[in-house]
Amino acid sequence: QVQLSEYGGRPVQAGDSLRLLCLGSGRTFNNHAAAWFRQTPGKEREFVAAIGRIDWSGTPKYYGDSVKGRASIGRNEGDNSASLQMNNLRPNDTAMYYCASRPGSPRTSQEDYSFWGRGTQVTVSS
Repeated sequence: QVQLSEYGGRPVQAGDSLRLLCLGSGRTFNNHAAAWFRQTPGKEREFVAAIGRIDWSGTPKYYGDSVKGRASIGRNEGDNSASLQMNNLRPNDTAMYYCASRPGSPRTSQEDYSFWGRGTQVTVSS
């Protein structure tokens, strides 16, 4: 069982940068793929970014089209965390951001993730 907690969401201005943090309980999290999704009321959860476990041969990373070039996902085994750096934020980035994890390789579909945090709210004003 993995428990996830998100941090870092807050109100910001368009053009600002923000770093979200996901803390996973236990060392199991480091063996999971981790991802960020976001959701606004009345809409389906949208894939933002995903990262595989850290591996000497390379750590796979994937990004949703809406954030590609503006987002960077990372992870730190030392503190069982995954992060999402978002730059040049736009009003349509406003959403609840969720961290998720799954055993195995990273995926872009929310149905593939077993563990979820409760979310952290990001609000971008123009």
